[in-house]
Amino acid sequence: MLVHENNKGYILIATEIEAEFQRLEAQLKPHRVVGFIREKFLIEDAKAVIAEAYISEAQTKYIIIGSREFNAISQNALLKLLEEPPSNIEFIIISPTKSNLLATVRSRLPIVKGQNLHEITHIELNLARVSYAQIFAFLKEHARIKRAEAKSLLEALYYRATVVDKLLLSSLQLENFDKAYRLLELNSRPQTVLAMILMSFVGEK
Repeated sequence: MLVHENNKGYILIATEIEAEFQRLEAQLKPHRVVGFIREKFLIEDAKAVIAEAYISEAQTKYIIIGSREFNAISQNALLKLLEEPPSNIEFIIISPTKSNLLATVRSRLPIVKGQNLHEITHIELNLARVSYAQIFAFLKEHARIKRAEAKSLLEALYYRATVVDKLLLSSLQLENFDKAYRLLELNSRPQTVLAMILMSFVGEK
């Protein structure tokens, strides 16, 4: 499996934009965090983000962009920057809904949901080098998981793979995540669905 040379960041879907920014700012310390939190994210805001991104940093600097409204012009202005960020720069975009964002923006960063981020701390699996024994232990631990909990766990596994372990998922793995949600809706056994997802990471380098 391919690993990102540098993690570009991610898109966070959350309704409480200010609260998420404050949580992230505290969580990312001692790294430098620069926030652009606006009611409407306009072209002048995009220009300010670009200027900030090109201020060189010796260590990782997080640029957090949060807004309830993003116009197309401001998003298009950021595309090249999101595709090829300067060294040591990571972006986090906070939006209440992914439909606010252009498909070209969504294609450049993984999308996670804010309400499920707390689950990440409970996932100790490193999906970049997970073993059969670790998968067996994980499935045993979640043997009696309910369907709603399994959906949250899928979100957490996706976040773990793409953001924490910085993996570039194969087309098959992406399809498996989509298939997993559909299977849970059809009342498939949660443990079986989780096994399908986890097994796709074994042996992938």
